[in-house]
Amino acid sequence: MNRQSGPGHFVAVDGPSGVGKSTLTRALTIRLADDGHTVHRTAEPSEGPIGSLARAMTNTADGFTLACLYTADRHHHLTHEIEPRLAAGAIVITERYIASGLVMQRVDHVDPAYLRALNEPVRAPDLLLALTADDDVIRRRLTRRGTHNRYQDQRASSQDEALYHHEAAQHIGSRGALVRTIDTAHLTADAVIALAHKYVRDMLGALGDTAA
Repeated sequence: MNRQSGPGHFVAVDGPSGVGKSTLTRALTIRLADDGHTVHRTAEPSEGPIGSLARAMTNTADGFTLACLYTADRHHHLTHEIEPRLAAGAIVITERYIASGLVMQRVDHVDPAYLRALNEPVRAPDLLLALTADDDVIRRRLTRRGTHNRYQDQRASSQDEALYHHEAAQHIGSRGALVRTIDTAHLTADAVIALAHKYVRDMLGALGDTAA
């Protein structure tokens, strides 16, 4: 694997809205901590000042503005939160990362080449856990929990989102990240967590890492 320098390990969990990212990142953090690892869980948009601004403007700003805001937040997130933890040897797990940056503003008709160029300088994760689910399963989940922003309210966007995420995962893989796809529609929640845990442990084993 074409891994960037540093003693820590960087895992991104991404996929369409309603696919189970939050549930998995929480559970995976607990599993890895139980294994003896130091784990830091985070998400994008971040809790930093740029992330807070991006979140506040999601329902009102145009796609180009949001694409630039989210990418600026990603750089700030890396510099001030992710990379210091990696340098200290932690496993960092982020809910949403580059893949989301390559997907959501496509719904606003932003050129995907432009989105790739914005995100090209951003550090790729060591491992991308790419979650998928059938469109009808996603819509049922979003209806049950309620939507959080205008992207999730658009029926047409959910039909395209899975394809965009598949293309984003391929692009991130071409940058050296290990990509593992998990279909959350046809597995129980426990099975999804167990499979993700296995993929992270496999990555750590391949890199010669052991629990602290």
